[in-house]
Amino acid sequence: MRAVSSLDSFTFLHSLRVRWNECDMQGIVFNVNYPLYFDIGIWEYTKALGYEKGDAPEFVTARLECDFRGSARFDDELQIGVRTARLGRKSCAVAFAAFRGGDLLAEGLNTYVAVRRGTTETTPLEAEYVERVAAFEKTPPERS
Repeated sequence: MRAVSSLDSFTFLHSLRVRWNECDMQGIVFNVNYPLYFDIGIWEYTKALGYEKGDAPEFVTARLECDFRGSARFDDELQIGVRTARLGRKSCAVAFAAFRGGDLLAEGLNTYVAVRRGTTETTPLEAEYVERVAAFEKTPPERS
């Protein structure tokens, strides 16, 4: 996975406050919550692309990666960065990061595969989706 350098790596950021139930016995965010934070971020990103509930393209998660760099604690305000890193024919890779202030706490890369609505049958990425992402991102996604 490529390292994320800073908040500036992302066109889209979503604020999220750590809740008490997301922390473990050590008082830090339990690791399984970061993919949940990224999942919240991807829906907010989808809305920022101009989609509403029910009209967004459908995807299934094919791969999920997460590297931990630091620890968040209860009531920390995090910024969840989301950016499309790669657009393929039927899939895309989305980079994520969790920051507290300027400190990188976790970064991830998920691969999503486009599916026909209501099924798990793969389909090419919608041209409109590719156009929206390309117009939105300040760093153009790789194409494969």
